[in-house]
Parts: sequence; structure tokens; C-alpha cells
Amino acid sequence: MNEQLKQKLAILPDQPGCYLMKDAHGTVIYVGKAKVLKNRVRSYFTGTHDGKTLRLVNEITDFEYIVTSSDLEALILEMNLIKKYDPKYNVMLKDDKSYPFIKITGETHPRLIITRTVKKDKGKYFGPYPNAQAAHETKKLLDRLYPLRKCEKMPKKVCLYYHMGQCLGPCEYKVSEEENKQIVEQITRFLNGGYKEVKEALTEKMMEAAEQLQFERAKEYRDQIAYIEALMEKQKMILHDFVDRDIFGYAYDKGWMCVQVFFIRQGKLIERNVSMFPLYQEPEEEFLTFLGQFYSKHYHLKPREIVLPREIDGEMAMKLLEVSVTQPKSGKKKELVDLACKNAQIALQEKFFLIERDEERTIRAVEKLGEAIGISTPHRIEAFDNSNIQGTDAVAAMVVFIDGKPEKKEYRKYKIKTVQGADDYESMREVIRRRYTRVLRERLPLPDIIVVDGGKGQMQAAKEVLECELGLSIPVAGLVKDDKHRTSHLLFGDPPSVISLEKNSQEFYLLQRIQEEVHRFAITFHRQVRSKSAFHSILDQIPGVGTKRKQALLQYFGSIKKIKEATVEQLQEANIPKHVAQKIYETLQTYES
Repeated sequence: MNEQLKQKLAILPDQPGCYLMKDAHGTVIYVGKAKVLKNRVRSYFTGTHDGKTLRLVNEITDFEYIVTSSDLEALILEMNLIKKYDPKYNVMLKDDKSYPFIKITGETHPRLIITRTVKKDKGKYFGPYPNAQAAHETKKLLDRLYPLRKCEKMPKKVCLYYHMGQCLGPCEYKVSEEENKQIVEQITRFLNGGYKEVKEALTEKMMEAAEQLQFERAKEYRDQIAYIEALMEKQKMILHDFVDRDIFGYAYDKGWMCVQVFFIRQGKLIERNVSMFPLYQEPEEEFLTFLGQFYSKHYHLKPREIVLPREIDGEMAMKLLEVSVTQPKSGKKKELVDLACKNAQIALQEKFFLIERDEERTIRAVEKLGEAIGISTPHRIEAFDNSNIQGTDAVAAMVVFIDGKPEKKEYRKYKIKTVQGADDYESMREVIRRRYTRVLRERLPLPDIIVVDGGKGQMQAAKEVLECELGLSIPVAGLVKDDKHRTSHLLFGDPPSVISLEKNSQEFYLLQRIQEEVHRFAITFHRQVRSKSAFHSILDQIPGVGTKRKQALLQYFGSIKKIKEATVEQLQEANIPKHVAQKIYETLQTYES
């Protein structure tokens, strides 16, 4: 522990607040909260820890803290800081899936739509639904039963829906506000559990139609009844009060936590959510942080009631979420909480083997790689590769691996601008210069090591730009391929020498994944550039196609692939004259990208 950390630890206050742990680059890597800052922060630097906590502590070179006036204020501040800094050791629910809702729009003439975004508008939302198919099937049934407007933009005359009896035709005929209101109320009752009344009414109409020998109409009613039974009565009733509620349960073991959420809608269990993440704080505190994040996302709509295990601070949860919180001692709700906790424990046990195997492939592989080449653990690796065919359409690509896993949102593509012909070294200089000039200008995180696809020449080119032009001291390694274009060995040092790695070791497999990924990314980009370039040159050879018509085609169809697939009639829809469209079509039929 450095002297600065010791001095800061000595003056920590015994008040509630949040703390921000930083690494050697000044990047916030973990945000936590504490009822007593002095005790919590000091605990990281004393005693023994499990492997993942030890990795966090080993990366900490500095920390900050913010004192708050209450535990609730610390919890809210922690959530905001996690959202702001996106620390790599905090749980973030950004990969969680969204759920579809059925919405009755608040327009003068309302529509039924499927949406995954819940807004504070005049619309009515129902759901969430377990999957998109369930939502679309339910909407399809409602469209058959209730004649709300169907068109997004009001047409000038009635369409097929009107003639099928599935729309009142407000585009051509006057539809009163009262008529729309009645239909909306009927749909609302249906989606809130009143579909049994609709089913009974349809059964009566079916019997009447059959008695009057209107067998086609009776069959339509029968099909609608069957549709309702298939969609709305698949699951058994769990609770009979029709209150929308979320049931939470959790389990923790070996430094990991699993939270399971049961979504109860209209008395039925429609879906569950499973989240698993490392545990660095007390389980009850970590759960409250998770709970706040869970409902901060637009796709997790707060229900009327949330049911929690008894050991959680229910009053804190209620203040945080501003929704009714129940912590049952017995009864059906308690059984559901216990079931959620049991499922969380089972999921945790099943995942431990996979987690350990994943850590072996990623974090431990990164640690061993650092040991093999004699540097600190390279948590952030940036890798580069060039691609061209005889110097034409030269491009380069960069991929980023953080703790042994690809971070695709940080991948970058480069078109080579200053190099003529096939000069791999100069191309590498240009890309390294452009990348790290921007990193310095925008104060982006620096990598712990740079890996270039190539040997000593590419390594030297990268080093010259980094050290001589930009004044950066970042380790550079080279990945050399064998005659079968597979990863052969790693070069490192000055002068570069082969680093001995076992071919069946996880660190060698990690290097293979990095080299294959950056090569794939570069090749894919090069093909896109080459295809677009060749396509434009083909269009340039067609009489009557100039710059404006090329732009019009791309703007109308959205992609080169769709232009090639278009018919003559579809090409004309992009304001292309018929004889030109015919020529484009004929030319592109013989063109292959």
C-alpha cells in the first residue's frame, strides 16, 4: 500500500457516504456506499479476501469519498455514480433484456401498438409480456375484437380493416370521442382480467349464429373463443387479486450474488428475471443497489407492489422506489419469495463451475500473460491489424479486450489516408498516431499493452510513434502467424524476442482469440469498403447515373444489398426514369460483390 493511501485511510470519517476506487490511470473501477465510511473502506485493505476482491484491491491506487447525510442519500448517490462512471467491478444491468408492452395511445383516435419503451404520456400500458410473440399474438386478438384505428398515419379513405369490421374508419367517417372511450375501456377490462366476460359474450353470439344457420359467422366466433383460450388461459392463477407485483428472492455464496424476480401480472406468473454478479458489499446493501438499478431502466416498469425477503430494509426500499413494499411472514406471497430464493440458490450453484471456467479463460489468463512477459497485469489490451489487397482500399482495425473479454463498443475502424500502396509499416504508424493522439486529446483510458498483428517491423513502427512523437511509454507486443495463418508466437522486449508460452495454455488461447478477432474485424471492414467502392464504380459505368442518382438510390433503399435485390419498378420508386432503372437492373444482375 502506498503512503498516500495510508494517509487517506487514517482520516476517513465515521459517517455515511460513497467511495470511489481508482486504478493507476485514474479511472474509477468501483463505487460503493457505506453506513460508516471509515470501517468499510479500511476493510478492503485489511484481512484476507477471495480472489476477485483481491484483484480489485490490487488495482486500487487511490480513492475518493463523498459524505452524505443519510443511508438513503448514499444509496441514491451510489446509483448515480455507477451510472456516470460505469465502473468495471460494479454490476450494471445494461445487458438485461427489455420486455414488450401493449399500449393504447393517447391520440384523438387511439391505436393499439407494441412498445418496449414506457413513457409518461397519455397512453395506457399493459404488460410486460414474457416475449414479443406473446405481445403480438395478444394484440392480434384485440385487433380482431375491437375496431380501433390501425393506420399510423391517417389515410384519405378507408382501408381493408374497415371492410373487415376491424376499424371504425375515422379517416372517412366521424367517430365520436365517446365511441373511442368505450372501446378503450373494453380493451382495458379485457387486459386486466376481464377476458372471461368477452369469452362468455362470444359464446352466446356463436350459439345465436348457429341457431340462425349462420355457420360461417358461428365459426368466426368459435375461432375467436379458441384464440382467447389459447392466449389468455395458458397459465394457472397464482394470486387471485389481479394486482401486478414483482416477487424478489436472492442468494449469495463464495462472493457472488444471484437475484431472481418473478413478474406476476393479472394474478399469473408470466416471466422471471435472473441476474448474477460479484459481491463486494454486505448482501442486503448490494441487493438494495440492485433494486434501485433494476427500476431505473425504462423497460422495468414499477408494478403496484414489490414483495421482498424480510431481511431487506423494506422502509428504505419503499423510499427509494416510491412504491408499495410487502415483506410477508406467511401465506402465498411468502411461498413465492421462498421459491424465488430457492431458484436463486440453485442458479448460483449451477453457475459456479461456468464462472470458474470463464475466469480461467479470461482474468487468470490475463494475469499469467502479464507474468510471462514481465509486466503488471494487462487488464486493458488494444490490438491492431491492417488489411488491403495490393495496396488498394487499405484499412485498419482496433479491438479492445478488458480482463480477457472483448469490449465491442470500443472497437474502431480506420481508412488509411496518408499511405500510398501496400506499406504495412507506414499504415501501422498512421493508425497508432491517429488512435493515441485522440486518446491523449480526449483523455481516454490508456491500454496496459498494445498488440500488433505482425513481427518486429510492425512493433518498431508502433513504438516510434508512441515514444518519439507522443511521449508515451506503453508496452508493445507482436503476434506472429505460421504458414497456415494461425497464431505462432508472441514477440516482446527491446530487441524483440520470442516469449515462451505453452500452446495449450489459457494465455496462449487468449492471444489466439485476440488475433483472430482483430483479423476478423479488419477483414470484414475491408470487404465492406471494397464492395462499396466496386459497386460505385459499376454504377458510374451506367449511362444516366450520376452522383445525385447514386445518392438517391442509397437514401431510398438504405443499403447496396437492397439496391441489387430491387426490381425495375422498385428502382423507379426512387425517382429513377424507367429506361435508366432498366439499365441499372440489367447491369446489377451480372454484378457480384
